[in-house]
Amino acid sequence: MKILITGCAGFIGYHLSKRLIQEKYHVVGIDNLNNYYDPNLKKARLEELNKLAKEKNQEFNFDSFGIENSNLLEDFFKKYKPSRVINLAAQAGVRYSIENPSAYIQSNIVGFCNILELCRHTEVKHLVYASSSSVYGGNTKMPFSEEQSVAHPVSLYAASKKSNELMAHTYSHLYNLPATGLRFFTVYGPWGRPDMALFLFTNAILSGKKIQVFNQGNMIRDFTYIDDIVESLFRLIFKEAKPDENFDTSKPSLSTSWAPHRIFNIGNSKPVQLMEYINALENSLGVSAIKEFLPMQPGDVPATSADTSALEDWIGFKPNTAITDGINRFVDWYRNFYSVF
Repeated sequence: MKILITGCAGFIGYHLSKRLIQEKYHVVGIDNLNNYYDPNLKKARLEELNKLAKEKNQEFNFDSFGIENSNLLEDFFKKYKPSRVINLAAQAGVRYSIENPSAYIQSNIVGFCNILELCRHTEVKHLVYASSSSVYGGNTKMPFSEEQSVAHPVSLYAASKKSNELMAHTYSHLYNLPATGLRFFTVYGPWGRPDMALFLFTNAILSGKKIQVFNQGNMIRDFTYIDDIVESLFRLIFKEAKPDENFDTSKPSLSTSWAPHRIFNIGNSKPVQLMEYINALENSLGVSAIKEFLPMQPGDVPATSADTSALEDWIGFKPNTAITDGINRFVDWYRNFYSVF
């Protein structure tokens, strides 16, 4: 069985590829290795995957291009004929979408349409794709439930992810393509993205620089450890979305469908105050942070909290890694990778 992971050199893509290789699956990966953040970190992840594949005597095939390149993507599908596709390739970042909106249209909209078309024409058995908790936008009712409206995004990134959900549902309806969308809630852990808070804070604290604390520190996030994300994804890959037999078109569910399409929150369900998160990092590093308190940034939201009961019922797993444990593991990795002791 060949499993395609787009964005395989990214944070989540790397960890999922690693798990699948360990489980003896043939992973084929795509990543454009762009410079949104340090490409050397992405290349280091790829080196780790190649090393693991060699150790396990498993095939791992990789090619570098963007999913918006329809010709190269089609050639890749024809060559490897993946039976399942996990689309994690996207232009990430809420704040960057304000600076460079066209990057989001090309990768997150055009690129995702290319993925859908090729899944349709090659009879892929299951498409799992990344959405985001950002789609909840202006909602303030906590925790966020898949049954809440997501009609009021506050960033182009969020709008592009909601667009993915609508596009995938259309293909599930028209072509009977099983597709599952996952609304990720603030993923963190070893090999994480340098533009995310934990990475930025760690780098600044160890360099003796200020950390920027937005909304005067009054932020709440549903921080979710990477291993819990990967366990959930691994179980989902092999449990295809199915039509909801009880779907009522007069009172339509916002997370299921008459088509084989599902939407799930994927989070820790234990939201944490940002200052508590920073305190746990300070304790792990043994260094106090110099804090610069700032207003909320455009496109951001003050709080996120996930209702993950639907996903737990579907796959029989609930994320359970404590913040202190997850941060300690990240700090251990960071010190080792960057030789900071």
